[in-house]
Amino acid sequence: MRRTEVALATALVALAIWPLAAPNAAPTAEPSLKQQAGGRIVFGFDGTTAPERLLKRIHRGEAGGVILFSRNISSRKQLRSLTRSLQEAVPAGDPPLIVSIDQEGGLVKRLSGAPEHSAAELGRENSTKLARDEGRATAKNLRGVGVNVNLAPVVDVARPGSIMEQQERAYSRDATRTARLAGAFARGLGNGDVGATAKHFPGLGAARSNEDLHVNRIDLTKKELRHKDELPFAELAKDGIPLVMVSTAIYPAFDDRPALFSPRISNAELRDQVGFTGASITDDLETPAATHYGSPERRAYLAAHAGNDLLLFAQSYINGTRAARELVDAVRADRLSRSGMQKAAERVRLLRESLAG
Repeated sequence: MRRTEVALATALVALAIWPLAAPNAAPTAEPSLKQQAGGRIVFGFDGTTAPERLLKRIHRGEAGGVILFSRNISSRKQLRSLTRSLQEAVPAGDPPLIVSIDQEGGLVKRLSGAPEHSAAELGRENSTKLARDEGRATAKNLRGVGVNVNLAPVVDVARPGSIMEQQERAYSRDATRTARLAGAFARGLGNGDVGATAKHFPGLGAARSNEDLHVNRIDLTKKELRHKDELPFAELAKDGIPLVMVSTAIYPAFDDRPALFSPRISNAELRDQVGFTGASITDDLETPAATHYGSPERRAYLAAHAGNDLLLFAQSYINGTRAARELVDAVRADRLSRSGMQKAAERVRLLRESLAG
């Protein structure tokens, strides 16, 4: 039996290995197509209070999650109030909303407090205990304000002169050390009931430019990508990490499209080669690297068709709603399969249930 055919069957086992809370009972009612589609979107929004239309969407069961930035935060008290309002909008019986943030440490932190070290600093210390302790402290920091998913750790294997190395976002140039330390940090997050996210598949360690501003072209061979860059993802997948973020870069060894638009990478490579059974999430579909590929609807279709479960629209709430509507239209027009929609929605449901803590 192929890996893709057993992915959902093994997802519960992976979640049992990962140290998050046990899933709640499944909702009794089968979600509608609109709920399945909306449940695959992670919405961004402006301001320090949740827009009423977003709260209504959440209450209809048509949102998978949100992503928070500095623009959404004025104080810890305000942030707790914001996240509480988001979760209170979730329909009775549904699992928690995904409330995500980038809290890597070092240059990329939206909140004060843990982690106190960048990935590179942890790499130089080379202590799995310190990395795990940082993960636990970060989870406590995030859970204290109602955040249940950290879009970290970065598991990109650095190359000399790369942007990840310059910004101290990578643990190491060594794949094994990266896997060991990132895995320890991720387990620490899980110990504190925060979902970890390995990023950016299949690896941005050779990128020269900021992935949020430019389309990177990673001219590595398939052999090097698999034996070095994908190794940390494979190790964390074995450990049951709940989320993997797929990169905006282009990898000519696999495809001439960005990874998050490539079925060869987002599905075959991530699922069959690496063996990941959790939920996948795109990097921001509103970065310049993604917007070259058309309207929000077009980007949503391409990312879903490639096999990504969660589609991240981090900058504009409206574009997220357009994306959700496109997924519904694409299924009704047989441009996306209904079974594919159901499998993605199931992986997202399992992820959300694991966040109940």
